[in-house]
Amino acid sequence: MSQVFRALSDPTRRRVLQLLRQGPLSAGELSDQFDVSKPTMSAHFAVLKEADLVHAEKAGKSVIYHLKLSVLEEALLGFVHSFGVGTESPKSKKETAR
Repeated sequence: MSQVFRALSDPTRRRVLQLLRQGPLSAGELSDQFDVSKPTMSAHFAVLKEADLVHAEKAGKSVIYHLKLSVLEEALLGFVHSFGVGTESPKSKKETAR
């Protein structure tokens, strides 16, 4: 889960994930949306892949990125549940037993 939150900590990587919600995009198409160097974008893609938030598929000379939304959902749900959100509190269990 920490790799997911590390990946999400950067606004550029969050924007990449938002763009991929619309559908798969090539590395070039994604890079064109940002005012950073290609090596910098490659580093961002590597962090997203390491966190398993994207899947990279080679298509000829291009790399196509796909969002792995289920991984993001699982990490966020795990984080929320770690704080007991969505679980019944001990006090409310006692009240419903009466």
